[in-house]
This record gives sequence, C-alpha cells and structure tokens, in this order.
Amino acid sequence: MTGLPARGRREELRPSDRDREQVAEALRSAAAEGRIDFAELDERIGAAYDARSYGALDVLTRDLPAGAAGAAAPSTGRAAWGSRWAVAVFGGFARKGAWTVPRSITALCLWGGGVIDLSEARFTGPETRVRAYALWGGMRVVVPADAEVYVGGVGLLGLFGRRASGPGAVGAPRIRVQGLAMWGAVTVKRAG
Repeated sequence: MTGLPARGRREELRPSDRDREQVAEALRSAAAEGRIDFAELDERIGAAYDARSYGALDVLTRDLPAGAAGAAAPSTGRAAWGSRWAVAVFGGFARKGAWTVPRSITALCLWGGGVIDLSEARFTGPETRVRAYALWGGMRVVVPADAEVYVGGVGLLGLFGRRASGPGAVGAPRIRVQGLAMWGAVTVKRAG
C-alpha cells in the first residue's frame, strides 16, 4: 500500500459526474460573462468531462472568480440533474467511460458537438432512452456491441443515422435513441 495518496487529499480524489457538470456549468457562465471565449470554453468543458481528479477540475476554474472556482466541491446527496441532461451551445460535452446512465437522458447540441458513450456505462434499468437533438451541430451516440438498439430519429436537412439498430444478446441492455437532427447530424454506432 506504499505510494497510495493519503486519504482525504482532495486534489487526488476522483470527482463524480455531478462535480464535472458543476464545473462545466461554471465554465458556461464564465463564457456568457465574457471571461473566456467559445474556443476555450469548448476545450475546458472537454477537459472537465475527462477529469479523473479534483485537481484536474480545479485547474479549469482557477483563473475564474471564487463562485466558479468552488464549483468542483465534493458532491453530497443524490445525483445531479446533469446526469439526465447534456447540453452543448457553441461548445461540447462528453459522457463516456464508466458512468451511471439514468433511464432517460436528453442531449442538445446547438452549434456544438457532443458524445454519449454508453459502451462502458452502468445502466439503471432494462431500457434506456436517449433523446438526441442536434441543431446546426453534431452528436455521436455509442452503444454496447451486444445491446438491443432502436433508432427512431428524424433528419430534417440533416442526418439521423440508424445503422446501429438491431437485436442484441439475451440480457443485454435495450437502448432507444430518438430525436431530431436539423442542419446537423446524430450518429449512432456500436462499440468495437
């Protein structure tokens, strides 16, 4: 056990999805106030969703006023609304890795891009619904290779990819992807 960080060293502890979403929201507020530009917002939000420690999150808000810097405080209580929503406006988001996906998630990309990767996700029920809306933006939904997948979105002067639709293995999660792609694209693909 030598070499492990001392328990309680906050900067080395792993953040929750709620903590990452709080930092992302603080970054969006900073962009709305003109503190960071949209290119930097996109870069920092991507880093927030990829962060594996509080230290990595703290770096993203260190140069912002105290209200934003405190956004990565340890989480308490139940899961945040951010777990059910993913929004990218002139920016991006990424939900990937080992995360707990709720039974329903709604994602919006408005002049932005996003990734919802369910390939390593922990499912909370037998069926998961993804509502994906890409308006002048793009979104990629990655589903497990063995999942039962139904894609029923509409492409209006855009693309709503259905290639991943099909049956899955016995006992595998069932995933329904619905939504709209207008002057944008929603692609659904199987992992692997």
